[in-house]
Amino acid sequence: MSSPRDDAVADAETIRSTVVPLDWQRATLTELLARRDRWPHAMLITGRRGIGKRALADMLARALVCEAPRVTGLPCGECPGCRYASAGQHPDLRVVEPIDVADDVVKPVEWIVVDKIRALTGWAQLTSHRGGAKVGIIDPAERMNAAAANALLKTLEEPPPGTFLLLVSHQPGRLAATIRSRCQVVAAPQPSTAEGAAWLARQGIRDADGVLAQAGGAPLAAVALADTGYQAERAAWIRALAAPRDMSVSALGQRIDAGPRESRKERLAAAIDWLVGWCADLARVRAGGVPIRNPDYAAQLAALAPSVAGVPLFRYHRSLLDQRALLAHPLQPRLVAEALLIDYRALFG
Repeated sequence: MSSPRDDAVADAETIRSTVVPLDWQRATLTELLARRDRWPHAMLITGRRGIGKRALADMLARALVCEAPRVTGLPCGECPGCRYASAGQHPDLRVVEPIDVADDVVKPVEWIVVDKIRALTGWAQLTSHRGGAKVGIIDPAERMNAAAANALLKTLEEPPPGTFLLLVSHQPGRLAATIRSRCQVVAAPQPSTAEGAAWLARQGIRDADGVLAQAGGAPLAAVALADTGYQAERAAWIRALAAPRDMSVSALGQRIDAGPRESRKERLAAAIDWLVGWCADLARVRAGGVPIRNPDYAAQLAALAPSVAGVPLFRYHRSLLDQRALLAHPLQPRLVAEALLIDYRALFG
């Protein structure tokens, strides 16, 4: 099973190589670019994972470094500034992410460390190479460690003229209040179901409605979920969750250990996401609603919902969210999965 996170990153790279805004972001971009001369020195772009926050930040950044913007303010895509940005080589556009590059190999790391922020703030003090704006993107901003966040504060307090910082975050509550208070918050627009499904269909995604539901309405996340290996693994887990009394905890635990060792955390993360979505749908169906994340298993949810009590289900769902927040820390993925499955099975007596 490929990593949805890696696939989503690749998809985001494809989007950033164009100057065509996402459909559901056009109105927001038009509004922001119309008052470009009154922009703050720092924006905090927030929203759910997978709705295109980074694509919005990239489009704003490219509009700033474009040397012949359109009447709408969008980048032209043809000037030297746009060509440099498309190639990832614009000297006045810098991106800070939690990655390390060694021998041309890009490796994700847990934190954005202080050295990266110091390099960004030092770069911000330099004169613009092309005589226009300088733009720094930090994504995801909540992955700055404490030292890095502190190092950024001085630049936020005393920004160099013509320099803009775009912080991207789907967990802004994890940012220090001193960081948040110095940024203008921009809520990335959430696409409607119709907009998301139409966009996915244009990307050649089969069953666009189904994968969009699984992704909670987040189209960029849904692209990764369309992978056939991912769908096969999801089906195996959901079928087991639909029959808790017959579920083999050890068999599902073995699925976490299957494949490359370095991918175990990704497989655990996917399993927890399936559990979270499944339990949320159970609660919805139990309350008389309809499933949102697993509409393809509506019949199984309807049959199972009457056999689970509401309060224990709520508490279990909360424990899943707590465990998902701890995924970055050292753990034994299979043991974590098996413990969660044992607790799930216990909900049904």
